Amino acid sequence: MSSRGNINGGEHGNPVHRAEIWINMHAHIICTSIQSVNLYHHDMVRKATRPDLAAMLVQLTRQAVAAEQPMLAAHGLSMWGYIVLCALDRSPIRTQAALAESIGADKTRIIPTLDELQERRYIERIPDPADRRARLLAITESGRSIKNAAQVDIQRGEERWLGQLSANDRSVFLRVLHQFSFG
Repeated sequence: MSSRGNINGGEHGNPVHRAEIWINMHAHIICTSIQSVNLYHHDMVRKATRPDLAAMLVQLTRQAVAAEQPMLAAHGLSMWGYIVLCALDRSPIRTQAALAESIGADKTRIIPTLDELQERRYIERIPDPADRRARLLAITESGRSIKNAAQVDIQRGEERWLGQLSANDRSVFLRVLHQFSFG
């Protein structure tokens, strides 16, 4: 056998040439691996195993809101009124701007809701001593009472969905949903 055909001799015996062959072989292996990962990734994207989170949550949210509205109406509350009372119950005093930001509402659009809640004595709005233009908000005892009564009825109605889950699944679902919603 000539030294040319021997991997340890001839052209291949040159250490620089052997290094080039080694680098080319490994580059080919790496490129093939990357292509496999990309094909796997594209295959996974094309074959989603579940609906997107937003798609699932929108369906659940629509059903939950539709189920809650009659219960809120029975307590004389609008959805926004209930949301405001829940937010104020979590954090007793806020400015109107901070409240609007925390509930995802335009601060000018919640003013009629705040007016109604104040008229019904569910909240108090007092001038901020540090800034006379701002109003500090607080839920009153009657506001907390009506919010709690509505919340009990709402959660009783949620059994429509939660009752379908095992005790463990229910606990995990509520814990994860709370974590996603409130951090």
